[in-house]
Amino acid sequence: MTNRIKHIAFLLLFGFTAFAQVSKHGQLSVKGTKLTDEKGKHIMLRGVSFGWHSFWPRFYNQDAVKWLKDDWKVNVVRAAMGIEVGNDTYIQNPQFATEKIMAVVEGAIANDVYVIIDWHSHNINLEEAKLFFDQISKKYGNYPNVIYEIFNEPDDENWTDVKAYSEQIIKVIRKNDPDNIILVGCPHWDQDINLPASDPIKGFDNLMYTVHFYAATHKQELRDRTDKAIESGLPIFISESAGMEASGDGPMDYDEWQRWIDWMEERGLSWITWSISDKDETCSMLQKSASSTGEWKENDLKESGVKTRNYLRSLNKR
Repeated sequence: MTNRIKHIAFLLLFGFTAFAQVSKHGQLSVKGTKLTDEKGKHIMLRGVSFGWHSFWPRFYNQDAVKWLKDDWKVNVVRAAMGIEVGNDTYIQNPQFATEKIMAVVEGAIANDVYVIIDWHSHNINLEEAKLFFDQISKKYGNYPNVIYEIFNEPDDENWTDVKAYSEQIIKVIRKNDPDNIILVGCPHWDQDINLPASDPIKGFDNLMYTVHFYAATHKQELRDRTDKAIESGLPIFISESAGMEASGDGPMDYDEWQRWIDWMEERGLSWITWSISDKDETCSMLQKSASSTGEWKENDLKESGVKTRNYLRSLNKR
């Protein structure tokens, strides 16, 4: 029995109906600049990213995914595997790192939502990335839940190097998984989307390119740049975003965040908010009081968590 058939059988057995996502929309693909479901219908994914596994591994479990699906109404989660920074990073302890990511992936499969497997690095680690994505695509490539984000935020790398790296990782994944969406980053912390727009990767299907914004820092200029990229034919996925400064700290800019939300909704762009973590900073959506496995009360949430939850519960109507 293939993994896809097992997945469908599981969903039928446990009776997913009203809250179904993957069982409803199935295999995703890219048509033009749009993310579409298995019937060719445009779909928007809206959800949250877990913080770096290497700092907040306690949230990397199936119960947390279930709570985010049931209470926050996410239809996608993002598992951010820390590569070099923190404790038990992929470089330091690949087994632990992979197990943490797999826990979130298994939680997404069990709860019928999509999941982004995020190689959360600012640097090129080609051989390590090839090894990981070969392993993970062999294990989960038959599940339509899976989306691969192969380079979170290139910082000082140029597009020539990022493109060459991405092409090699895409080849590794496509040997095992010919279908699932692959997200490609761009230089300057996913700001310079004009570079892949003028020189996109060719020869592969179901690729999208990522833009990240933090509303108190990134404003109309980045929206305009992204609009031009879309007009050129580049499919865009907002795989990380939030309402504060790009540092992850500082005050919330609610007006600008709303402009971003309106802009994404008008264009049908999928988006992810950062992050499920409890650091003493604005972008961490949880207080220290938050349990590792969900069941969070409002006083367990910081202002970004409250706002993100409200957005998701409003926009991801089932």
